[in-house]
Order: sequence, then C-alpha cells, then structure tokens
Amino acid sequence: MKYRVTTGSCLAIALLAGSWLQGSAQSDRWQQRVKYTMDVKVDAPANQFKGQQHLEYYNNSPDTLKKVFYHLYWNAFQPGSMMDVRSRELGKIVIGKDKKGNERRDWDGRVRDRISQLKPDEIGYQKIISLKRDGKPQDFKVVETILEVPLDKPILPHSKAVFDMEFASQVPVQIRRSGRNNSEGVDFSMAQWYPKMCEYDYEGWHATPYIAREFYGVWGDYDVKITIDKKYTIGGTGYLQNPDQIGHGYEKPGTKVIPPAGNTLTWHFIAPNVHDFMWAADTEYKHITQKVDGFTAHFFYIENEYTRDTWPQLAKMIPAAYAYIKAHYGAYPYEQYSFVQGGDGGMEYPMATLIMGNGKMDGLYNVAMHEWMHSWYQGMLATNESLYPWMDEGFTTFAENNVIYNTIDSLKGLNAQEDSYGGYFALVRSPFEEPATTHSDHYNTNYGYSLTAYSKGAVFLEQLGYVIGAKNRDAGLLRYYNEWRFKHPNVNDFVRVMEKESGIALDWYKQYFINSVKHIDYGIDSVFAKGNKTVVRLRRVGYMPMPIDFLVTDKSGNKVMHYIPLSIMYGEKPNEDPNVKRIVENVWYWTNPVYEVELDTPLKDIKELEIDPSQRMADVDRSNNKAVS
Repeated sequence: MKYRVTTGSCLAIALLAGSWLQGSAQSDRWQQRVKYTMDVKVDAPANQFKGQQHLEYYNNSPDTLKKVFYHLYWNAFQPGSMMDVRSRELGKIVIGKDKKGNERRDWDGRVRDRISQLKPDEIGYQKIISLKRDGKPQDFKVVETILEVPLDKPILPHSKAVFDMEFASQVPVQIRRSGRNNSEGVDFSMAQWYPKMCEYDYEGWHATPYIAREFYGVWGDYDVKITIDKKYTIGGTGYLQNPDQIGHGYEKPGTKVIPPAGNTLTWHFIAPNVHDFMWAADTEYKHITQKVDGFTAHFFYIENEYTRDTWPQLAKMIPAAYAYIKAHYGAYPYEQYSFVQGGDGGMEYPMATLIMGNGKMDGLYNVAMHEWMHSWYQGMLATNESLYPWMDEGFTTFAENNVIYNTIDSLKGLNAQEDSYGGYFALVRSPFEEPATTHSDHYNTNYGYSLTAYSKGAVFLEQLGYVIGAKNRDAGLLRYYNEWRFKHPNVNDFVRVMEKESGIALDWYKQYFINSVKHIDYGIDSVFAKGNKTVVRLRRVGYMPMPIDFLVTDKSGNKVMHYIPLSIMYGEKPNEDPNVKRIVENVWYWTNPVYEVELDTPLKDIKELEIDPSQRMADVDRSNNKAVS
C-alpha cells in the first residue's frame, strides 16, 4: 500500500480509511483503525477551547468489544495527579552526587514538583460534555487520564461504531511536552490535546495512564479544523487545505491571500494514516520552508538573537541528512514534515516535532535529527513504546548518531555510538539497572529508564552489527522498515527480520541482552607455548555469552582474525574486513566458561592479542581484553 497522499487527495484518503475492510492490508496481524473529524474553537486569552469530535472506529479484531477507552492526557497536569505524585516520589531517590558533592536526586528536571504548585487557572483538563455512540448517549467514567466507556451494546468483530463527543479543555502551563507560555516564549504547544481513543490490539486494551512516559496510538485519518485569532501562526501535523485563505507562509509564491472577514481564521488540516495529531501556535512564529527529495520541510520558530541564523542553517542541512536517512532507514512517505519550536526539549509526533529552539547550532541539529528519526521508529513502525521503549528511543538514538556523524565533516570517521556505550556502562555500574522488558512507567528510577531506553537500546543495534555483521544489520533495518511500517511490530518481529537477513539465530541475544541484566565480560585467561605453536585460553567472566572476534598480531605486523561463533547462533557472520585474514574456529558452547585457541605462530613471535578489537561488544571490563608481549 502506498501512503504518500497529496494535499486534498480525498480519494486516496478514502481508500486508506476503507482499508479496514482488508484488515489494514496485512495478513499477519489485524489492526484497529480510526477516522477523526474535529472542530475546535480556541479562546486564546483564556487558554481554553471547546471541541467537537466525530470518530469512526473500525473494529478489525476478531473480538467483541464491550467497552472502549480514551486518553485524557491533560488531566495529568493537576495537583495530586499520578504524574505529580510519581514525580515527587522519584525526587526522593538519591542517584549520586554532583561535582560539588551535593546530592543528585532522580527528578525529571522539567516536572519536579511543579504540578503540585499549579493554580486553578494554570492546570490542564479535558472535560467530556457529552458522548454518543451511533447517536445514543453513553455512560462514561473518568479515571484521571483515562475515560472508560461501557457501551450500551458491544461493537462486533469486523464492524464500525461512530462516536460523537463534545469536550472542553484548558491548556496547562507547559511542564511536560504540551502546554502554554513556555520558557522560550511559545504561546501554545498543543500535544495530547484531544480525547484520543486507546489502542486495542492482539494483547487487548492499552489504557495506559499518563505518568510521563511514552505513547501508543491507533492509525487513522484526521480532518481537523482549528479556529483561532488571526494573529496566530500554526504549524504541526497534516496538510493545510485552505492556504489561500490562511496565508502565514503557506500560500504559493505570488498568490494573493484573501482572508475571511472577522478576527479569527479557521485552519483546516488533513493528515492521512497517522496515529496522532499535534499543532502549535504563536503570534511571532516565522515560517520558512525547504524543498527536500520528495517532500517539503517546514520550520516554525520565534526569530531572535539565538534563532536568526541557526534555524535557516538547519533548513539547509536537511537535504543532506535525508539523503543518508533514506539510504539507511527508508524513505519518508509523506509530503510534508514540520520542525516546530516548542520549548520542552524535543518530542516527536506524526509529520512534525516540537523542539527547543534557542540553543547553539550543534544542539539544534542534534535534537532535530533525534526527533525526526522518531518519524521512522515511533511514527511509522510505532512499536508500543510503553512496552518496548528501547525499540523507539534506542533505535532512534542509534540512527540519530549515525546521521550526525556522517553529515558533519568534523565528526566523520569517529565512533558515532561512543556516548551510548558510555551511558550503558554507567548504568551497569549503578544499582539502578532493570531489564529492558520493564514497562516504561514502572522503572524504579528515571535514571534507569533513560539509560536503558536510549543508551542500551542504541548499543543493542550497534552490537547486533558485531554479532551478525554491520552490512547484514543495515540491510535488516531497511527490510524491517519495508516489511513492518504501519503495523506496530514487537521485539520478536524485529528479531525475526534480522534472523532472516543474516541466517543467524538470535533468540539468545534478545533473551540475554533485553530480557535480563546479565553482562558481557570476556578476558584473556592465559597464554602458553605448545611446541612451535601458541595456545591462548579465553574465559567468559560475565554471564552473557557472545561470539568472539579474536585478533592476533605478530611482530612482523601480520594480523589474523580468529572468529569463534557461539554455538546457539547456528551460523556465522561474514568476514567484515577482507584486508585481514580470518580463520573461523569451532563454536564456543555457551555452557563452557573457557575456550582454547591454538595459533600456528610461536609465542616468541606474537606481538599482541586482543578480544573484540572493534569494541562493539559491550564488554563491561576491557582491562582483560588485550595482551601485549
């Protein structure tokens, strides 16, 4: 199925919406589908708005649904909420000391105890005024950030239900992701702003309360109208349908903009085949564009001494970045992407991101690349981030690092993943490591979550290149994108793609590195002569087994790579360096703590022995990896 949809292409959108009849065009797993039509009217001075939502919900599952659930994210921004209490509780945990010897606490620095201090006109809320299903009023119960709706009659398998809702919201002071009046002066960052249907999949309902972490949504089509004072410029998800009425940089060059009478404009956006819709508005946004290969990049920022030069420079850097991204991770399928100054670090949404914009050029480029790469792993592949945060944040970090280190001349040739390994090793040294299978919201610490999701997730991919070969991994990433985009893959789906690409069994790799907190530690145990030959005894010190690259360098400078496959791989990676002779040794059984390699070189002629010279194996103690004569 082709997902590129031109602006106003109603036929293509209708075909996408109708794909539920074929189970979303996939034979392996069904998906639910949604079609939102929303009309909101913003009272900007009051920081409030009212909305009407018409939602067509397609139950493609084999199950009869007796309830449905919606997210009401903004209810988290109230004193005493789960997010508030969770943040204050984590803030009691001491995770170390700073350079001055002061205690470092496990705060999310953006949240801290700020929610507890919000006044009534500063809180966020999403109030449901009415809710009907197929024209009949429905009972509902608000459980803070979740709306529970017991249905008057169930939604049968392979059928459609239509929900009509009226809601009223207050935009919270920006604390996390969404909100108003942030530190960079942006008026409205409108993320998680509407009642959003929870995902129902083969694991059931995912009615996950909003604690602060990640998201999971239903793919569908959005038709959104936003009425707001004319002085505001809006950027975000979707294609603007009425640019000649709106202007604000959306009109085609030379077009005369004819706005309607009155003090407001109604912005009409359509977004096909996305799982969320974000927008932001400010009276001072400058809007510039950059043509890229097959789409247009939009940039919305408040021009000042910090942004005057950096944002236009960012725009010029996008084509080269995309050339690398397209070649390594797949093509961007929409015709538009928007980088929007939002004032809270960075946060990804379909077809757009909110990012802080007042930083230096390298920081701006870095955060822009990270959030843009989320378009692949959160936007299009969209694993359940609550269950597999490392498959989004980690894969995104891995790709971001590669993009940056291959498009900035001063960084080319350097180790793109060095910081990720450093983060992972810091996690290992700490008492806060938990298995990567831990639910995002249920990590014991922010510290443990962050380093597991971002650093360990990136290490997983870089180290996978060590296990199966970097070329196999890179080809597998493209295959993963092509086979699983728009299908919500899980970890087993990813592992199977890599197994098929490489011909190597990888269930053990997932089991040890993701499902456990066992660590890798190999060392050179002893070296001794055996006649005219040399025997090197290698030892597995840690509990996680791995295949071993063992490089032998003699005193003449000749190098030989002794490759020792792991028995449970049932295969071997290709020779990654044809300039170095490689000998494939017998397999190392994972049960055996020691393994002996017999070298044809006399002991007196050996200069250096090294385990894992590429240092892609996440060996927690490299001090025993090398022996020098």
